[in-house]
Amino acid sequence: MGRIRILSDQVANQIAAGEVVERPASVVKELLENSLDADASRIRIDVEAGGRKLIRITDNGCGMVKDDALLAFERHATSKLRSSDDLLSITTLGFRGEALPSIASVSRLKLETRATGVATGTLVEIAGGSIIHFEDAGVPPGTVIEVRDLFFNTPARRKFLRSEQTELSQIAAMVTHYALANPTKHFELHSASHALLTAPGARNTAERLFQIFGADTAALMIPVAAEMDFARSGLPELPPWKRPLGDETPDFGHLRITGFVSKPELQKLNRNSIYLFVNHRLIRDRLVLHAFTEAYRNIIPPTSYPVVLLFLEMPPEEVDVNVHPAKTEVRFRQPSFVHDFIRDTVRAALTSARPAASFAAALTNSPHASSSLLIDVNPLPDGPESPVFQPREAYTFGTTLDDPRPPIQPVSEPDPASNAEPFILAPQLVPESPGRFDFSGSIPVGYDENPSPAVSNDEPQTLNALATLKPLGQLRDSFILAVNEEGLWIVDQHVAHERVLFEKILRDREVEAVQRQRLLMPLLIDLLPAQMVAFATIAEELDRNGFEAEPFGPRTLAIKAAPVGLEGRELERMLEEVLAVPEREQQTENSETRRRRIAASIACHAAIKVNMPLEPAKIDWLLQELAKTEHPTSCPHGRPIALKYTHKDIQKAFQRI
Repeated sequence: MGRIRILSDQVANQIAAGEVVERPASVVKELLENSLDADASRIRIDVEAGGRKLIRITDNGCGMVKDDALLAFERHATSKLRSSDDLLSITTLGFRGEALPSIASVSRLKLETRATGVATGTLVEIAGGSIIHFEDAGVPPGTVIEVRDLFFNTPARRKFLRSEQTELSQIAAMVTHYALANPTKHFELHSASHALLTAPGARNTAERLFQIFGADTAALMIPVAAEMDFARSGLPELPPWKRPLGDETPDFGHLRITGFVSKPELQKLNRNSIYLFVNHRLIRDRLVLHAFTEAYRNIIPPTSYPVVLLFLEMPPEEVDVNVHPAKTEVRFRQPSFVHDFIRDTVRAALTSARPAASFAAALTNSPHASSSLLIDVNPLPDGPESPVFQPREAYTFGTTLDDPRPPIQPVSEPDPASNAEPFILAPQLVPESPGRFDFSGSIPVGYDENPSPAVSNDEPQTLNALATLKPLGQLRDSFILAVNEEGLWIVDQHVAHERVLFEKILRDREVEAVQRQRLLMPLLIDLLPAQMVAFATIAEELDRNGFEAEPFGPRTLAIKAAPVGLEGRELERMLEEVLAVPEREQQTENSETRRRRIAASIACHAAIKVNMPLEPAKIDWLLQELAKTEHPTSCPHGRPIALKYTHKDIQKAFQRI
């Protein structure tokens, strides 16, 4: 007898469930996408025990008729595809037909559904992939799917689940993402004890951003909108015999970008606050994340990340969503075109906005690995000691957060002679939640009849008035004090000059107008073997930036010329800095990244230092040159250049308003 056998449908479904259903949040994601595909305008999610005991999703979508309710639990049964050609133009969130049978094979599932215009609904109950009950039922229009005892028949999978609090936080993150992607729809998330999120339908994305993240975060976001024709991407046209009849100029469609990106002062220490949607599909894509990193390069520190809520819209033919069982990864048909367009659009938005950092906000603002702006799941006093958000990969949703709860003090001292604790009829003390919003308890959003506007009425703080500054002098020969009609300004003279030099170096390099100075005697620098290898990689770029260097022995470098402004010890430090980059980073950086890294290092070591007195003419020149730069917000290494203490802030401090 042969050794190869065909698996039973139940085993095949459980194997498929291992790909689609990783944890309770995966169930929520699949069922949420089905509700959205059904044109539901109100979606409610109820969760118990972090999704282990119960996940119930109720929507008012189109529902299903009796025959479809049964057929939906067959493998690869879907209403969204008809032929293989449809895979090239998928417009729905779900399409595989694997979610419902996979979920039903590892849980006890109950489906209640009624299609619009049908008098009677349908009730289906399934346990471990086997139908145990099926009948007509009187249910409201829409669909209710109840998933109980997840992984009850696969204990090994259940054993690998994290704590209830962690699983609940993952579900909260998932619902938050889809609430952001669908601002006009009503979302509710309820745990066993309270409501975690209530987000009524908003008019636009800006209002939904204000609803979920609050006024403080919304005030630090910059709107982004751009569009480009795919025909400009340089793809070859189809030959005449493959073009549709009568269509001489085919329409390639457009790539549209809308959303919000954060000002440089709002920074995170992880990528978890980057929310990206392609055709309203939540994705995690390294290409687009790299585009964000490049857009903020030399604006924020390299170890910090921005907050991004961005929506990409493109023809379905330009993106392949059928590359991952959980549909969280995509493949672009023109990846470099999409990457460059995102990078240039975000960088242009930051350049035009020229946001100014507030002096008062800068005192408390610093990059931190907060909970990626997600809602707080309000840990209970008897919960696990693990953090609310567990660390995972860079693209997962959730962050590390130490448990800030204070220890619960006993109500009374126990009797020293007895080992038993005394019985006290008193409510247990629950410490206040360490929430990330100015709300207490749950987060009821949008209940006010006149909600606050999504955008503050105050004028945005920008750096457009830098050219009108009148210098007053220096503070400890390190910071320039200046005033104009907007208020008092404090400018870091070193990073301001660093930004001026950085942009000048990049401009001069483009037109090959870099000024260099020859040294009277070559400067000999001893390097490590790895640094000599690194020098060979960047030697051409150093030459284009004004250096004339060549090996002088196996481990010695001879510098014969250097850019104007670099000399002595600063020249040695600059070379040590650019050669000290780890080999792994050197292999992954492209020519543009290398160019900017070397330019930033030259500017840093050639710029005016702190504790250096400046003449009034020099101060005035520096402020005028800073006003001409594209990014006067921060230095190439991400430090803020100018802080503004507005006239309104001064009036508040003196209690005049």
